[in-house]
Amino acid sequence: MTDTDRNRLADAASPYLRQHADNPVDWQPWDDAALDAARERDVPIFLSVGYSACHWCHVMAEESFEDEATAEVLNESFVPIKVDREERPDIDQLYLTICQLVRGNAGWPLSVWLTPDLKPFFVGTYFPPEPRRNMPGFRDLLTDIADSWSNAEDRREMEQRGDQWTRAIEDELEDVPEPEAVPESDLLADAGSAAVRAADRDHGGFGQGQKFPQPGRLHLLARAYDATERDVYREVLDETLSAMASRGLYDHLGGGFHRYCVDREWAVPHFEKMLYDQAELTRAMLEGYRVTGTERYADAARETLEFVERELTHPDGGFYSTLDAESVVPEGTTEASGGTASKGEVPPGTSDRSGETAAESVVPADAKPGGEREEGAFYVWTPEQVHRLLDDEELADLFCARYGVTESGNFERGTTVLGISRSVDSLTDEFDRSPEAIREGLATAEARLFEAREERPRPPRDEKVLAGWNGLMVWAFADGALTFGERFADTAAEALAFVREELWDEGTETLSRRYAAGHDGTAVPGYLEDYAFLGRGALATYEATGDPEHLGFALDLGRALVERFYDAERGTLYFTPSGGESLVARPQEVSDHATPSSSGVAASLLLALDQFAPGAGFESVAQSTLEANSRRVQTNPLQHSALTLAADEFSAGHVELTVAADGWPAGWRERVGETYLPRRLLTVRPPTDETLSEWVERLDLEETPPVWAGREASDGPTAYLCESFACSPPRTDVGDALAWRD
Repeated sequence: MTDTDRNRLADAASPYLRQHADNPVDWQPWDDAALDAARERDVPIFLSVGYSACHWCHVMAEESFEDEATAEVLNESFVPIKVDREERPDIDQLYLTICQLVRGNAGWPLSVWLTPDLKPFFVGTYFPPEPRRNMPGFRDLLTDIADSWSNAEDRREMEQRGDQWTRAIEDELEDVPEPEAVPESDLLADAGSAAVRAADRDHGGFGQGQKFPQPGRLHLLARAYDATERDVYREVLDETLSAMASRGLYDHLGGGFHRYCVDREWAVPHFEKMLYDQAELTRAMLEGYRVTGTERYADAARETLEFVERELTHPDGGFYSTLDAESVVPEGTTEASGGTASKGEVPPGTSDRSGETAAESVVPADAKPGGEREEGAFYVWTPEQVHRLLDDEELADLFCARYGVTESGNFERGTTVLGISRSVDSLTDEFDRSPEAIREGLATAEARLFEAREERPRPPRDEKVLAGWNGLMVWAFADGALTFGERFADTAAEALAFVREELWDEGTETLSRRYAAGHDGTAVPGYLEDYAFLGRGALATYEATGDPEHLGFALDLGRALVERFYDAERGTLYFTPSGGESLVARPQEVSDHATPSSSGVAASLLLALDQFAPGAGFESVAQSTLEANSRRVQTNPLQHSALTLAADEFSAGHVELTVAADGWPAGWRERVGETYLPRRLLTVRPPTDETLSEWVERLDLEETPPVWAGREASDGPTAYLCESFACSPPRTDVGDALAWRD
């Protein structure tokens, strides 16, 4: 019998849970033993949901969960359960939804009080230890809830509220609207116009407050511009990408993107680096490069992929999840006050519901290094540090001028978050150098400061490997290979092979969600996002390499996705598998959050796979899902960007580029990588029909797919571009095929 009267997190696979293993709170993982204990003791569950890189999760842990008196109340009156939202997005989604509905906002740490039958009756996010800013003190709140639970009349009221809130969750996440036809005309124009109305035309991005990256909106703007040629869509796309690539969201020394910015001007971020942001923003930057031709966007994409290779890659090929926002403050950091923004402005972490590896040098996320830890300490600078490390006054002045490093700073302790403050042209007169000399000097300074930064105490790293997030990153590397070449295609293939080896069961055709060294990889079954995102990554890897092995894996994932997540009676895809753990509701995921809607990505994947296996029923599942969400797409396309993009693919069809050759001919892939093709589907097939028949048999296809049939090589490698039921003549230069669309 499991002992639930002690803290049970020491052996957890999740680094986030292990961070709390030494708390005096008797934390339990979410499992049968903990849930049974709540029923047997007839006490509420206190559910705390967070993730290892969450700054305000750390704050609440230090203030409350490490406090003996608070722990005593939690242990005596509740069953305290810790959940890593990255491992259990289903639990997170259910209770985050009710927090959003009841409070009008949501985020992490997510604090929820549940009846023993898992119905929520009180919810919040971060609570301070003592009353502050109209927030109750956490220990006082615990005592009040425990007292109310012991009072029969108050308890009935709590249970009634739990019933009401559970029905609200069901209405929001489980119920399926009446199906309507998939929208066609004006869909992209409406979505683009909605994005323009929401745009901050002064500073880039969307809204007038803190700035979240919203890559789905950027993809919509690119498609809308291609469809309508309205310049305003391109302008808003360009303004937003420029802000994200040039200001504080981006790590100008090491590459990669932080989570979001706390201010309208994109100056100061919350510093955690999430794998999914690197994936989604890489693809957004690549798309922006193809639409606008701006080299800075291609540079940001390439540098981000290099960052992931260097700092978030498992030695055998998969990708780790996050880098923490906090690290030990480097020696020599000024104690001076000053600055214009700080991490304390946005409690808690608000939801946006809206080469050579350095693996051994990164602190595991469950480590407890000594020294004072602060958010952003690894990334910020003072003029004194820059001058001391560069040992060249003019070079240091140039760097500080370029990146806005000042004595007062824009962050805590008088430090500065780097952001491009001056253009190269504006620096030429001041420093009496040519633009080329300015760029060379900046490159020298950046390289030296990067090397110096490598000696600083590093942010902890969460080393679990998540199937879905890896799928997004594989997709980004494969997309990057189209522009930057073979190296990134190899990285995509290696990561895909790692996840397939560790998390895919060939016999049962099931996917597990999480790999963590030394732990059972099958303990957490895969969710819709795992199958959909990994399937999209596998398909993209086939597109980048021409290797049918990756296409076969994508088809396997597509078939498994339909079998486990599609409800034919209700005509929709659910986030959790049929026959999975019974929770208070079976959710769908139709809105975009920090990651794209899994329903939208699944529909898009199935529409693409249907081009290879038209008899598998993929298109009908995608169509039903889109029809079930048609009203949502029409009324709020920005909240449902992934579904809107899939609806466009269903209505307009793919732009298909078929290459008949033994793999990608030299230079062809990179030529495609410079070109914006909306609804792009790249297919590579053998040059002869004889070899093609072997592929069809190898992939267990009923017939030769339409995207391959009749598109054989003619006098060498041959390209065909097809759109709207019309195809270019066979071309032996891929540029000529691409020009046919113009």
